[in-house]
Amino acid sequence: MKKSKSVKLTRAVFEAKLKKIRMLLLDVDGVLTAGELFYTKGQGWTRIYHVHDGYGIRHMLRQGFPIGIISGGRSEELFERVNVLGIEHYVLGSEDKLSSMIELSKKTGILPKEMAFIGDELFDIPALQEVGLAITVPTCAPEVKEIAHWVTTKEGGRGAVREVIDMIRKVQKLN
Repeated sequence: MKKSKSVKLTRAVFEAKLKKIRMLLLDVDGVLTAGELFYTKGQGWTRIYHVHDGYGIRHMLRQGFPIGIISGGRSEELFERVNVLGIEHYVLGSEDKLSSMIELSKKTGILPKEMAFIGDELFDIPALQEVGLAITVPTCAPEVKEIAHWVTTKEGGRGAVREVIDMIRKVQKLN
């Protein structure tokens, strides 16, 4: 894992970087969800997603702005969420976020420096260090907060993804 020092950005520099972003990558547990799981006998484990995040993702995808998911989780429920949202670019069941990001970069032709990634856990760090814009949530691991360029005001699973999407839409003048 590459060592990096904390690089916090002013709002102006953050927005300048947002203008260059061509793809948004998301972790799931702790970012698209609050990191909570619940178990129902006979149905198994599941997550809870925020509807505003889902709407923002679908809105961006309809405009042709690619969004990808890289998750260590791999479940029927997660696969269903990816399909319902219409996300074409994803790697599930991989804690090697850097290799997964490189795989998606090759598939899409979008360079890592043209990507933003929202991650919150230790195994997200290598990918966060390679993207053009490293974003995290307030409830992330302390080591992630140290290397992130930006920390959302909303928590994962509570609208953090939508917060970033709305900033991309505003800065890139998307509908």
